[in-house]
Amino acid sequence: MLRAGGRRLLAPGLRRLGFGAAGEAGPAAAAAAGVRAYHERVVDHYNNPRNVGSFDKDDPNVGTGLVGAPACGDVMKLQIRVDEDSGKIVDACFKTFGCGSAIASSSVATEWVKGKPMDEVLTIKNT
Repeated sequence: MLRAGGRRLLAPGLRRLGFGAAGEAGPAAAAAAGVRAYHERVVDHYNNPRNVGSFDKDDPNVGTGLVGAPACGDVMKLQIRVDEDSGKIVDACFKTFGCGSAIASSSVATEWVKGKPMDEVLTIKNT
């Protein structure tokens, strides 16, 4: 019963991708259904990343961080612009070379930090 309900929900999307009426296409259908494993907000940040770009590295109010994961080949450069008077992050941008989840999480991170004070941002953990 659960399997039939899942087919009914997925069939319209699978038909648009060129699979059969009930979604049966062997491993290809399973792979297409696997695309749905990420939350829609993650997919949105991957398809429409926010704040991609770079700031002038010589600007004294810009901080730059570069991180990488050699095991999977992802590299991320994150830059923030901090207001000297308030200590708040007024803008953030990134450039990420890597998988979709790395790009999406970089985009989300830039959205999270904007407008926050540095002491609050420093409590964010990657766990």
